[in-house]
Amino acid sequence: MTLATDRLASLAPAAETRLGYLLRLSRPRFWLYQGGPVVVAVTYAAAGLGELFSPLAVALFLYFALPANVFLYGVNDVFDRDADEHNPKKDEGREVSYRGDSVVLGTIVGSGLLAAAFLPWLPTLGVVALLAWAFLSVEYSAPPLRFKTTPFLDSVSNGLYVLPGVVAYAAVAGVAPPTSAVAGAWLWTMGMHTFSAIPDIEPDREAGIRTTATYLGASRTYYYCAACWLAAAATFALTHWAFGALLLVYPVLVFGVLAAGVDVEAAYWWYPAVNTLVGMAFTLLGLWVMLYG
Repeated sequence: MTLATDRLASLAPAAETRLGYLLRLSRPRFWLYQGGPVVVAVTYAAAGLGELFSPLAVALFLYFALPANVFLYGVNDVFDRDADEHNPKKDEGREVSYRGDSVVLGTIVGSGLLAAAFLPWLPTLGVVALLAWAFLSVEYSAPPLRFKTTPFLDSVSNGLYVLPGVVAYAAVAGVAPPTSAVAGAWLWTMGMHTFSAIPDIEPDREAGIRTTATYLGASRTYYYCAACWLAAAATFALTHWAFGALLLVYPVLVFGVLAAGVDVEAAYWWYPAVNTLVGMAFTLLGLWVMLYG
């Protein structure tokens, strides 16, 4: 799926056009970071195959796969304009630097407001989770809280990536997902976010941005990520041992990267593929239980 999103990006309108720019701003490589939890959640919430493709489930996936990413990363880029001048990711062409105008800004705001269309169709828990997602999506990057500039709060606030799954589970099942699954997923996002911040340590320090990674330094950040992922595996195992076993791939990879001396800037770009495969395994397990369990 990661290769597919990259391929779609290559077929998109040129980056010089407004539409092409907006698509690239949405980070196609990371579309499944919000859309994927919806797929996994619906798989476990659905009582049968029919509910997998209910209109609400499909609409939630489509929203969190694209408009939600325009909103999340658009807000990030608006408030990171100065810091991104020092960010090599922007120079390498993997991501675009913010060059918005009133139409781009309106699209970003509109993509966030579009989430309100789901409110009448969600149970109370789904509404709370959706509002929490919107709040964290803004305040991760925007003043006054700007969580991304406070060590450890930047990590914890990235649980926002779990919330689309909570919204979808509540929408389909009408109840909350298992607490251990939500907590395990939240710990996973903390590790994933902080690992992704390692390549940004020097640019962030140059820009005066304090993060968990800049505070700990590269070597200790690796161990922080491993600890988050080990805790995620242990917590997810309370839901089912197979879930915990799947998540052990992450601490194993951390120690593998360290042992092999792999450049973290290269390793960082592997993770969308790793995350897609792990998410696929979660989904297939859920389908197996639905069909044969």
